[in-house]
Amino acid sequence: MGRNRSRDDEAPRVRLSDGTAAAVVRSPFTSGYELMVGDTPQSHVDLEDPTHLHFEYVARMGAVIDQLRLPGQPITAVHLGAGALTIPRYIAHTRPGSRQQVIELEPALWDLVRERLPLPRGAAIRVRIGDARAGLTRLPPALTGQVDLLVSDVYAGAQTPAHLTTVEFYREAAALLAPDGVLLANIADGAGLAYARRQVATVRTVLAHVVVLAEVQTLKGRRFGNLVIAASAAPLPTGWLPRLMAAGPHPAKVMQGREIDEFAGTLVPVTDATARPSPKPSASLFEH
Repeated sequence: MGRNRSRDDEAPRVRLSDGTAAAVVRSPFTSGYELMVGDTPQSHVDLEDPTHLHFEYVARMGAVIDQLRLPGQPITAVHLGAGALTIPRYIAHTRPGSRQQVIELEPALWDLVRERLPLPRGAAIRVRIGDARAGLTRLPPALTGQVDLLVSDVYAGAQTPAHLTTVEFYREAAALLAPDGVLLANIADGAGLAYARRQVATVRTVLAHVVVLAEVQTLKGRRFGNLVIAASAAPLPTGWLPRLMAAGPHPAKVMQGREIDEFAGTLVPVTDATARPSPKPSASLFEH
């Protein structure tokens, strides 16, 4: 079934710095709205129910976030490339009192989201405009070593920029984390998972404890999809995740321990000198 193009065409659009058009449209598949950048759905937001995490990889991120600290306890979070702020809204709803910083490159995109999908009243979410990596160095110094959660989900169109895939970048991000803070990174890859394997190898040179969550067919390299890397300097609380991931609607898997060793193998970490953007998916991927 194809996307409802007439509905998309009627939605107000803004032009981003690279010339791409962005719009917020009603989801043709479920309740809520989607942020479209070009032909790529970047975010889904349900204003009536912030716990409705429609995209599967976002729901997996939510499953990890739910394990941080005590249930409902406020956390300190930094988000790189939050799109329509699905995860910040989720945290504000499930963990009232959380302090959150968002770094977004495109001011026009943030203006569009703020107008069409306003943040809940009282949510302590500050949005800063600028490049995600450069923005890390401009955050308040008091955050260094105090961040419970750092989410990296930055896309230019349908690709992660090269400078946000390197060991130098992950070191800069990890410097913000508390001793048991968690990095969550959204990685998109296709057949063979060469890019995802190198990203795992890169992340674990910085943070010793790494797990990967993904739909089973994606992990087998049979389809292009999203993999969530969760990493920390401390052991991750993953005991109940495998059962949760297997519950559906599309069975997923938690890769950890020896599986991570085999997945990353002896691959050389990505550096600023060798980095490339993530693979670009085919346009048909986003047709439902």
